[in-house]
Formats: sequence, structure tokens, C-alpha cells
Amino acid sequence: MLVAQTSSSSASGSVRVGVQKFGRFLSGMVMPNIGAFIAWGLITALFIPTGWYPNEYFAKLVDPMIKYLLPLLIGYTGGTMVHKQRGGVIGALVTMGVIIGTDIPMFLGAMAVGPGAAWVLKQFDKSVEGKIKSGFEMLVNNFSLGIIGGALVMIAYSIVGRIIEAVTNVLSSGVEFLVHHHLIPLVNILIEPAKVLFLNNAINHGVLSPIAIEQAQQAGKSILFMLESNPGPGLGILLAYMIVGRGSARQSAPGAAIIHFFGGIHEIYFPYILMNPRLILAAMAGGVTGTFTFSLFNAGLVGPPSPGSIIAYLAMAPRGEILPVLSGVITAAIVSFVVAALLLKTSKKSEEDQDDLEEATKRMKDMKAAGTPSTAAAAAAEGAKEATASAEAVSAAEHKSKDEVHKIVFACDAGMGSSAMGASILRKKMKAAGSPIEVTNTAISDIPSDADIVVTHKTLTDRARGVAPQAEHISIDNFLKSPEYDTLVERLK
Repeated sequence: MLVAQTSSSSASGSVRVGVQKFGRFLSGMVMPNIGAFIAWGLITALFIPTGWYPNEYFAKLVDPMIKYLLPLLIGYTGGTMVHKQRGGVIGALVTMGVIIGTDIPMFLGAMAVGPGAAWVLKQFDKSVEGKIKSGFEMLVNNFSLGIIGGALVMIAYSIVGRIIEAVTNVLSSGVEFLVHHHLIPLVNILIEPAKVLFLNNAINHGVLSPIAIEQAQQAGKSILFMLESNPGPGLGILLAYMIVGRGSARQSAPGAAIIHFFGGIHEIYFPYILMNPRLILAAMAGGVTGTFTFSLFNAGLVGPPSPGSIIAYLAMAPRGEILPVLSGVITAAIVSFVVAALLLKTSKKSEEDQDDLEEATKRMKDMKAAGTPSTAAAAAAEGAKEATASAEAVSAAEHKSKDEVHKIVFACDAGMGSSAMGASILRKKMKAAGSPIEVTNTAISDIPSDADIVVTHKTLTDRARGVAPQAEHISIDNFLKSPEYDTLVERLK
């Protein structure tokens, strides 16, 4: 029975890691270029005929940016992820084919052909590696990219673009059906649990934003920008912890609420749900309520609010529609707060103790020391105890000494949110302790080879180990407040 459960857990973990990798790949094509998307959104919000300050001269920038600049950036970035600089060049080249071959913004097309073209070129480069005569390397490299890229751009222009356009039209029709029949709030039943598994960037930037940008071009705004990015559900849960929570979770919730609501770092509230998984019901209720309110008042944004803070929401709101936008945020926060407060108040004491990270850690150590498993589970507990001891021995063996550690890297899915916050906190602690060790942050896929210690959320550690097996890995539950920070500083100072 124990073996079967372990195999099942391992399989589910592998699936989760696989989904996270694919989602990270999708969002990885958009996240580095999100500043360009925001620039386009601001220009659109300000200068189009229905904008805050209509200006025909500056409004001419809107159409070329969405049709050419943004898809080319995505295609280039997707190509570099597969085959570095050469992949980026052929990715942008082939993306131009799908752009010219259609009449709609080709974001999905760029996400398909950019990395696809880079993969084809990469296979060619592998096949001729070591077989080119000395002095002909540049000639072969340039002409191979030109010939393969030229062939692929013609295929993209005549075939792929039309296929992507058809797929986009089907997806857009599905969204319109949900909106017109007031069913789109149900999408949040799937979005909220997926966010907590750190798929938020994949959902928002990999799936929703490409369709939303096309809708915004046609209708001037889109509700799809608000499905995943609404800060209301997370705010309600953190407020509930502030009022009826307990222990360190309650103490850290106010700071987390500020970072989440004004800073737009949604990952900050995920651990609070993972500590008490029943709270996912509060997030789902808040998300459904917020989207229903958006739909009821015909609210939408002109561009992606990234990060998903209230400041970005107000910046991307169409002229005269701030109140409809705020209404969905407020109602989502109220509903998620009420549901979360009820769940926290009605939790049994043993469940409430899960809210306190430090108490949970201490309780686990006490149980190990006492060795008091129940009679019915004695055999399974003994096996788990041996596995834990083995894992601890490996972990201890992997601990690097002070002289071996020169760089500590915080890594998260996108490398821009929770990891940046965690790195900032530890950097200050290291500086206060007089340590010269470099502390930085990055996306998991970009962890540098010279990283000595890698710090990630526990749900992302498996992926980080695969990227940087040479480093010591530390798993944490809460980027905002973690006892591992002080332990690490004490060890290295």
C-alpha cells in the first residue's frame, strides 16, 4: 500500500513538474517583453479616439505595434529559448510570415513558429556539427539560416498563419459565447487552483493575453485581461488571515497584503492557501464573483495589467470605466474574505495550527524526536522516518561550507515576482551580517551555472534541481517570512 501511494505521488509530482515546465515555456516568451506590452497598452489607453487624451498623431503607433512589434518580440524570444541567438533570428524571420499571411495580431502564431523554427535550425546545426571544413563555418551558418528560414517563412505565410487564424477565431468565438451567456465566471473555478500551483504566468501570458489583445484591438477592451490578474481574491484571503488567523501567518499577512495588492506579486499569497488547502474555495468564490461583476458591468482593460496590482488595473482601465473595474476587484475581495474567514474560524485546532509555519516546523521536529506514531500506522511511519532520515543525511551532505558559497540565487517561475522579493529580503540580512555573498534572483530556467545555493518555493524545487544539480537547494514555504533565511545567514556569516 505504501509503495503504491509513493508511486502515485511520484507520478502526480512528475505531471505537475511537466505542466509547470510547459507553462513556463509559454509564459517565458511573453514575460521578458511585458514592458513593451505595457507601453502599447498605455499608448492605446491614452491616445485612441475613445482614450483618455485622444490624439490622432500618436494613435498611429497602436496598430503597427500590435501587428508587427509585439509578435516579432515574442517570436524572437521563443527562438532564443530554443537555440539562443540563431534561434531568435530565425524565430523572428518566420514570425514575419504568419504576420503578413493574416489580418489579426499573430501572438499565438509567434508562440508556435518562433520556437518551432528555432528547433528545426537546431537539428540542422547538430547534424553538421564537426563536419564543416575549416574556414567555411560562417558561410554555412549564414546560408543555412537563410535557406531554412526562407523556406519556413513561406510555409508560415501560406499555411501556418491561416491555421493559427482559424484556431484563434474558434477560441474567440468560444470566449464570446461564454461572455454573451454570462458563463465566463465559471472559468475561475479552474484558474484559481491552477494559480496556486504556480501556473499563473502560463495561464495569463501564455493563454489569455494573446486572445485578449486581439479582442482589445477590435472592441477597445477585454475582460480576459482580468480573469487571472484580479488582485481581489488574494487580498480577501490575506485580510482573513490578518483578522482571524494565528501565529506567524497572521503577523506576516499585512505585509503580504501590501505587496500583493499594490505590488502585484500574486505568488505571495499562494503559501497561505497551501498551508490550509481548504482556502482554495475562498479563492474560487472570490474569482467567480469578481469575474461575474466585471461581466455584469461590461468591464474590461485595454492592455495586460502586469504585474496584477491595483495600480496597473487603474492604468489600463478605459476612460470613464474605473468604477466597473474597481467593482469586480472589491466584490472579489469581500467574498473571498468572508469565505476564508469562515473556513479559518471553523477549522479544528489541529487544522488551525497549520497556519503557523514556525509551529508546524517545531511540531514536526518534536514528533520525530518523540517517535510516537499511532499503532495503526506504525509500519508506514517507521518507513517514512527512515526515508526522512536518509533525505536529511543527503541534505546535510549537500550543505556547502561558508568558503564554498559565493552566489545565492532565488528562483521562481518568471524570475520577476516572488524571487525578487525573497532575494531583496535575504540580501538585506546578509549585508547586515557583513557577508559579501552575492544574492540575486532569476527564472528557474535561467539559473546560472555558478549558483552555489538556489532558494525556491517547495513546489518548484524539483524543477530547480533539474536545471542546477550542482547547487545546494533550499525549499521554503513563504518568500516574505521564512526561518530558513536567518538559519542561512547564521551559517554563512
